[in-house]
Amino acid sequence: MTDRTRTDQPVVTLTGKVALITGAARGQGAAEASLFVRLGATVVLTDMNEAEGVALARELGPAASFAPLDVTDGAAWSRVVAEAVAAHGRIDVLVNNAGVYRKAPLEEWTEEELRGLFDVNLLGPILGMRAVAPAMPATGGSIVNVSSISGMRGHGGALPYASSKWGLRGASRSAAREYAPRNIRVNCVCPGAVDTPMIDAATLDLSHLPMPRAGTVDEIAAMVAFLASDAGAYCTGADFVVDGGATA
Repeated sequence: MTDRTRTDQPVVTLTGKVALITGAARGQGAAEASLFVRLGATVVLTDMNEAEGVALARELGPAASFAPLDVTDGAAWSRVVAEAVAAHGRIDVLVNNAGVYRKAPLEEWTEEELRGLFDVNLLGPILGMRAVAPAMPATGGSIVNVSSISGMRGHGGALPYASSKWGLRGASRSAAREYAPRNIRVNCVCPGAVDTPMIDAATLDLSHLPMPRAGTVDEIAAMVAFLASDAGAYCTGADFVVDGGATA
């Protein structure tokens, strides 16, 4: 019979972990950074939005710092990772949260716009994994890539975005297999409609959903924190959907 009184089971705590989060100045990334600090992590917030990133890091206190980062620039990744390792000795958790979204018919996209979106949403996380994995300790680490339910099904009117998120799921599963011998776990979180500055959920008709409302940034952050923590120690190469039943 299972002993339900045991207290040595993993819980969601990030005490002692060093995390790097992209796109952390606002919205979903800011919620993740805030929760990580509350759960005991030391957090390096990164973003192109330096003013809001610096302000949030100050608000979160001494466990948080900010570094500007263009996720499409491999040299910038190397710099930020080197600075984090110099300051903290290692990186235990990488959250590839930065992303861009635009909804428009495919024929309205220029080639430059297509490359720009793919560079942020797909190349950026790949560059991040390449830069951060060597900085993770021998005991391992956790990489959480933020995809989307648009990366699990067709999304008419947002073909480039959906394609980039499909690609990120594939990159995540491939990285999970590649890094498993080093005890580095790689998973995807796939949000549905979430109320963020990037997606104005108030303009969406969500009445068809089993849970007919938008998700909150805190609900996504909770899943990311679980995967970053030792509570998710046997989870790798998987998609974790947080969508109110949209894909059910």
